[in-house]
Formats: sequence, C-alpha cells, structure tokens
Amino acid sequence: MARVVVWHVPVTVIGRTTSLRLFRLRDGRRCAVGFSSAGALAELLGPEQAAVELGEPALRALTAPLGVEELVLDPRLVAAPVLAPAVAPAAADTVAAAAAAAPGDPSADGAARPAAGRPTTRPGARLQRR
Repeated sequence: MARVVVWHVPVTVIGRTTSLRLFRLRDGRRCAVGFSSAGALAELLGPEQAAVELGEPALRALTAPLGVEELVLDPRLVAAPVLAPAVAPAAADTVAAAAAAAPGDPSADGAARPAAGRPTTRPGARLQRR
C-alpha cells in the first residue's frame, strides 16, 4: 500500500466554518497549495495562518468540484517587493503650510501626514486577504 504524504494546507476559519484557501498562478488559473511542514507554511504566510493536514488525494477531491486542477507544493513568494510611494516636494510643502496655518490643530505637531485620498495602515493593523 502506498504511503500518503500529508500536506499542511492553508484554510480560512470564520466561526465554525473552515474553507480551503485557493491562490492563483501567474497565468491567472486558480490553484491549491500545500506545504511539507508547518514551519514552511508559517514562514511564507505568517504564524497566524490556520492550516489543516490533508493528503494529496483528499486535497484533489476537495478542489476538483471547483475546477481547480493545479496543486503546488511548497510555493515561493514571487511578488515584487512593495515600495513606498515617493512624496513630491510640492505635496510636502502643502502639508507643512496647512500645519502652520492651524496652530491649535492636532496635525500641527510637525508629524508627516498622508496625502489626501491616500490609504494608510496603522501600526499593528492587519490587511484582509481575499
């Protein structure tokens, strides 16, 4: 009898519902991923990522009705690093002028503020993955 290799598969848990996380290949096709160890999963997706242990036959059985045929073992991060947007000198002058114009305003403390309409993240904020 063949030995079934166990994969650590990322899932999303909402209440009492556990859903398999699916990803996309570079060409846009959906795929399921598995990791050879819990450490490899945590290294790529973070220590808070929930996971279940599944054998390849079980993972294929779960993804087949969804039309997902690709399984990737131990994927690597292939996204380009995110670079902070450059602040134009004119925008920096506008922020400084607005802070000087309102001395009682909490934004007048000289701290850099994001440009209007630009989303920011707070320290410790968690980004939602879809």
